[in-house]
Parts: sequence; C-alpha cells; structure tokens
Amino acid sequence: MSEKIPVKNITPVKVHKPATTEKKHHSARSRIYVRAVKGPLETFRRFFGLFFLALFAIIPWLTYNGHQAVLFDVAEQRFTLFSLTLWPQDLTYLAYIFIISAFALFFVTTFAGRVWCGFMCPQTTWVYVFTWFEEKIEGTRNKRIKLDERPMDADKFWRKTAKQVCWWTIAILTGLLFVGYFTPVRELFVDFFTLNAGFWLTFWVLFFAVCTYGNAGYMREIMCTHICPYARFQSAMFDRDTFTVAYDTNRGEGRGPRPRKLARETAHKQGLGDCIDCHLCVQVCPTGIDIRNGLQYECINCGACVDACNGVMEKMNYPKGLIRFTSEEELSGGKTRIFRPKLIGYFVVLVLMITVLVVNFVWRVPLDVDIIRDRNSLYRETNDGLIENVYTLKIMNKTQSPQTYSISVSGLPDYRFIGKQQITVTGGEIATLPISVATDAYNLEDPVTEIQFTVSSVNQDDIITLTEPSKFLYR
Repeated sequence: MSEKIPVKNITPVKVHKPATTEKKHHSARSRIYVRAVKGPLETFRRFFGLFFLALFAIIPWLTYNGHQAVLFDVAEQRFTLFSLTLWPQDLTYLAYIFIISAFALFFVTTFAGRVWCGFMCPQTTWVYVFTWFEEKIEGTRNKRIKLDERPMDADKFWRKTAKQVCWWTIAILTGLLFVGYFTPVRELFVDFFTLNAGFWLTFWVLFFAVCTYGNAGYMREIMCTHICPYARFQSAMFDRDTFTVAYDTNRGEGRGPRPRKLARETAHKQGLGDCIDCHLCVQVCPTGIDIRNGLQYECINCGACVDACNGVMEKMNYPKGLIRFTSEEELSGGKTRIFRPKLIGYFVVLVLMITVLVVNFVWRVPLDVDIIRDRNSLYRETNDGLIENVYTLKIMNKTQSPQTYSISVSGLPDYRFIGKQQITVTGGEIATLPISVATDAYNLEDPVTEIQFTVSSVNQDDIITLTEPSKFLYR
C-alpha cells in the first residue's frame, strides 16, 4: 500500500525516538551487555591496549647484567632500572616523572578529550580481555542476555564455570606479574605455585588478583563513571576546540527507522535525519551512555560508537561521520583552533619538566656519601698526643658494577688516617667504613674546624668524585 502513495503527499513528520529501550534494558539487569564492534578505531584500540598489556607482562622477566632489569625492591629500598639504581634519596626523580605524567595527561585531554581512558587505561584493557573471554564462552550480546535470563541448566553451568576459571586465571597472573615488579619474579612464580611463598607475598598477589577480578569482571563501567576521579575533573581541561566523540545533531535529527532502499534525499524530505535510531551506538558503549544526548562525563572517548555508526552509514549508503571525533566549535559551524593558549601552556610546561628531568639524570652522580660523627665523644687524645675524631662513612655505590673508592680529607693540616683509606663496594650496595682522623693540637686554631671528605673512585675508565663537609672538634 505504501508504494502507491506519492512521496509529495506525505506530510513531513519529525520522528524522535529516544533510546529508552536500551536504558531500561540496562537498568533492569543492573549491568551493561556490550555488543562487539568492528572498525579501524576498535582495531587500533585493541592493538594499543594489547601492546601495553604485553609490555606489562614481559618487562618483569627481562634481565640485565645477571639481575632483574626492572625491580622496585621495597624491602631493600632500592629501585633498579636496567643500569640505573635509584635510592630513597633519588625520589625527586619520581616526583618529576609524576609531574610529567600529569601534564602529559592534561595536554592530551585538552587536545583529544578522554582518550587516555579509551585507549591506554589499564581498566579499559583488562575489561576488554575479560569481555573477550565472556564472548567466546557465553556468546554474543543477545546470547549472553538470554543466558542470564534462563534458569540454571547444564549448558549454563559449564559456560559460567569456564568463564570464571578464565577470569580467575587472568586475575591471578595479573597479581603475580604486578607483585613481580617489587620482588624477584622468577622466585615468586615458583614459590607461589609450590605454596612456599610467604604470607605477605601471597596476600598481595591475591589482593591484586581480587581487585583485577572485581574491577574487570563486574565493576567495569562503575570504575569509569563513579570511582575514577579523572571522570570528574576532566571537564576543567575541555574547551570548545577539544576533540571528543560527538553526535552531529544537525545532521542526525530527526532520527527514525526507514527502509534501506529509501534514498537519503527522500528521507530528508520526509523530515528524517541520517540517524536511523538503531541503538547500536548505545549497545557498543562500554559505559552504556547514549552519545546522541550530548557530551557526558561518562564517555571515555573509545570510539566504539564511531565504528558502529560508520558501519550503519555505510550500509545505508550515507556519508560516514554522523558520530565522529570532532570539536564543539566545528559542530557549531566554526573552525577548530589547534594552537591555543591553554594547549600551548601545557606543552611548554611538559617540555620544561622533561628537560629538567633529563638534566638531572645527566648531572646525577652515581655515588652517595653520608658522614656520621661519633656521638659518644667529641674528641679524644691518642697515645702520640694527637687529637682524634671518629667518623663513620656510609658509601653508596649507585652503579651496577663494583667500585673501589679512596678517601681523603681537606681543610685539616698535617692530618693522618687511622683506618683504611680505600674500600670496594659492590654494585647497588651500601658499605660502612669507620675511620679516625687525627692531627696535632698546634694545627687547630678554633674549637671547630670545617673539613671536607672527598671520596673518589680509582677506576681509570670512569672517575667519580664526591665531596661532603663535616667538622673536626677540639676542646
């Protein structure tokens, strides 16, 4: 009957059907069933996430000069990064790294929105891994919905059990790998699976396993929308020129279903926009929002809705980009400004902090000396009539190879050592050297004489020298 009615006689009606079905569907089950999507953004996102996941899994197993290349040994208060050993005295480097990370996040967010959450966040990556196992075992989105609705039977039992086994396997491996950054990973795996690990090692492995299981298996979008603080303050970095995933309202409204054979121009004459109201953008969203309702803090800029919508547009022979990465300024008909004061400011501070970090690393002396005077006596007189002060030198070798150091004193005339003047310290260790310095009382004009201890490496290829002040007391 509809084919006999001329198009010109159809009264244009603006159709607008909000996605109440999907919203009700999600809230009724208190969870989101994410539909799988394919497209260039999804492929890139998976590759990006899996690349960093592989780095996370591989780095603890790397070795350098016979030791674990990356090890944050909290018990020994020593952080090893290949040839670099950092001690608590070097925590300023950690502060620089945190500042650089913060401004890098600010810069990227101002430019491209919440892409960190969508492409690099560990929560997003682990959720994808858990969801992948869920899809392979329980089926597609609709099959998972039906599986959860039906009563328990043999098929449902084995699928749920297999999924839980896979989830717990990934969670425990994650806990082991994470703890492996803080304790030797090879010994950890052997001790854990042979039940020889200590209480605290086992506790932390299981703790992080439970956190991974809960976050990636069940909390998922709750972490992104309610727990993660980044979702709350990200809007402070947005402006009208920030690239975000957005729905082109002018092009899409009024939304409504239509036959695929209906030409786009004809649909427009009938009052229909390009949006066919298929709800795929809602079904593929990890946080369950409808991007057509405008910019929302729950959006993690993953681009899943972009791929889903572009696939629909391609099938309808419509231009792609109804949902796309764009700016508010562009949607309003203007032109996006890439170079703007706030973005340039973040970039300048970021480059400045990176420069400061690099300079500090270049100027870093791989030696630390701490001088402790004997507190039991200010001074003492030797059998030879000399005035003697006792010191304890703590020499920290921050390199990865053994170093031999010589000790000398300046600022004290005609002194002599009582004790060793050379010591060999293994790589990444602290050696304690008690020494005594003595001189004739006639050389001392004041009760307190400022002196300097100089510790120098005797290696011919790499001479390291460090001078530390101290005091020589008399009277």
